[in-house]
Amino acid sequence: MERYLVTAALPYANGPIHIGHLAGAYIPADIYVRFLRLNGDDVVFICGTDEHGVPITIRAEKEGKTPQEIVDYYHEVIKKSFEGMRIEFDNFSRTTREIHHKTAQEFFLKLLENGALVAKKEKGLYCPNCKIFLPDRYVEGTCPVCGADGARGDQCEKCGTWLEPFQLINPKCKICGATPEERETTHFYFKLGDYQKRLEEFVYSHDFWRPNVINYCRNWFEEGLRDRAITRDLLWGIKVPLDDEEFKSKVLYVWFEAPIGYISSTKEWAIKIGDPDRWKLYWQDKNTRIVHFIGKDNIVFHAIVFPATLMAYGDEWNLVYDIPANEFLNIEDEKISTSRNWAVWVDEYLEEFEPDPLRYYLTMIAPENSDSNFTWEGFQKHNNTELADVIGNYVNRVLTFIARNFDSKIPEYSKDDLGEYEKNLLKEEKEFFNKFYENLHNKRFKRALTEYIEFYKKLNKYFNDMKPWELVKEDKKRAGEVLAFCVKLLRDTTVMMYPFMPTTAERIWVLINELRDIKEERWDRFLDIFPEPNREIKRPKKVLFRKFADEEIKKQKEKLIQKSKEEIEKNKKYKPLKTEITIEDFQKLDIRVGKILSAEKVKGADKLLKMEVDLGFEKRTIVGGLKKYYSSEELIGKYVIVLANLKPRKLKGIESQGMLLAVVNDENISLLEPDNKDKINLGDVIG
Repeated sequence: MERYLVTAALPYANGPIHIGHLAGAYIPADIYVRFLRLNGDDVVFICGTDEHGVPITIRAEKEGKTPQEIVDYYHEVIKKSFEGMRIEFDNFSRTTREIHHKTAQEFFLKLLENGALVAKKEKGLYCPNCKIFLPDRYVEGTCPVCGADGARGDQCEKCGTWLEPFQLINPKCKICGATPEERETTHFYFKLGDYQKRLEEFVYSHDFWRPNVINYCRNWFEEGLRDRAITRDLLWGIKVPLDDEEFKSKVLYVWFEAPIGYISSTKEWAIKIGDPDRWKLYWQDKNTRIVHFIGKDNIVFHAIVFPATLMAYGDEWNLVYDIPANEFLNIEDEKISTSRNWAVWVDEYLEEFEPDPLRYYLTMIAPENSDSNFTWEGFQKHNNTELADVIGNYVNRVLTFIARNFDSKIPEYSKDDLGEYEKNLLKEEKEFFNKFYENLHNKRFKRALTEYIEFYKKLNKYFNDMKPWELVKEDKKRAGEVLAFCVKLLRDTTVMMYPFMPTTAERIWVLINELRDIKEERWDRFLDIFPEPNREIKRPKKVLFRKFADEEIKKQKEKLIQKSKEEIEKNKKYKPLKTEITIEDFQKLDIRVGKILSAEKVKGADKLLKMEVDLGFEKRTIVGGLKKYYSSEELIGKYVIVLANLKPRKLKGIESQGMLLAVVNDENISLLEPDNKDKINLGDVIG
């Protein structure tokens, strides 16, 4: 028996969880924990909500509530979603609880005592309008690495680079949109670079880690680990435990204190079971293996930052054994976006569907090695053709046939007198199970489940090949032996189903009237068990998996699209109107109809195109930033609206003699074009 501590990433309590969260960390973690328990291992499964991040305060401000009200509400929403999906933690804690505050503050003081922290005076970004120092996520601007707009002061979501607010180009206050100014403040920094050599040895010694984890760490090591701020200017969070006026308004940075939540949650669990010191067995006894299930956006915190924190505290702590980090899940070929409400929310899913079809589908498309894509049609297909037609069909036929022909009792048989077909199938089952076990042990859940459904198809083939509906008329005893063997196969595959689809497995367990709790089964003995003859079984009163109709799936897809449109419209920001002008001011503008004759890229410019535009009475050279939005080919021949009396100016050494008018938003530019082109002439005045 081995001892494990399994954790799943702490979800932010600023909103419900979506299926991307499930696919990334929580379903894989739950599968693994159930696998370990069927192995007879000692396992503690830990999680909780992360309740101090800046997203919490942003959500609170947006909804006109206190941060505490926000986290109280979403903690319950998230907890119920996990329960509904049968993700069963031994302890589901909260980082706002006193035990976590004390644990995190203890870590801060110990690291300070050990010289791992250093106080630095620095310039912070201060919003003169809001009159506060701006934490990183309160600052937005252009990413200095990839050039994406909307990058946060802590990270660019597009390229994944970990940023500091000062690195952003054109930073703006997220609250009011004002340009922040620099002011001096003091923060504690964790000397992460001091642990680089030890971290490299630690990471590279785990050659069984997934390549994405190793490669992500390698990139950080190659850039060189730098000091990282461990405190920030905020009122909401864990207070810096120092009796110093300068730090009264500062809290511990969430990236530092949130992973410590795994420790505080384990402490809380130990108290609940009446053995307060038992948490040390999992965090400080070297015979324990710690496994962190996360999404790839959390790799740096779990593979570098948290291990370094434990190293800085002292040698008594267990470091992580494995970090199975999944890639991202997309929905309908688009990246999940909570800001656009492009997501399938777990609490809403559970209002209309059972948990197991989603657990099954998300495992079958799991982003274990690369990003994957959820589609409602794919969800429907896997449910209807595999769960309903393969598993549900077998269960229903076997149990219904026994109910009709053998008075709902397992027929008499002798396991010592199996036929060749049965013996060969048992041999195949043993070979399959060995691979199945190995895949689960190595956290290859997608492969394990794919091979599982293929083996299950052999159960249906056996039933069809043996034709018990004919056999029962000719040789009822032999028909009974076949059906008893079918129950044995059903029992075996139900045990193997349990880590993936626990609700369905438990329903089958009840139908075959197994007295022992399925949780008490063990991998090393379940294949040797044959069900007792004459034990009463139950005839299914309804299908195990209902099929999803096309209209039902179409409705879900339409709901996804409509909710996203509504969210975008609700949050749409309009630029303020410019200073009022008079009709005389407008009449100074000479706006004409033109036609683009040619267009070519401007050498040395990423955005500019040089165009020749025919105004009828003359031709003009106009340079515009259209390269990102139009190809040269699609511009040629296009009728456009030209501001013709704009004073010429040089762009990249080319004189631009006018401006093309367009509709401009944050993501696109659309050139204005005249209607009824056959009724207008080049050079006509617009007014």
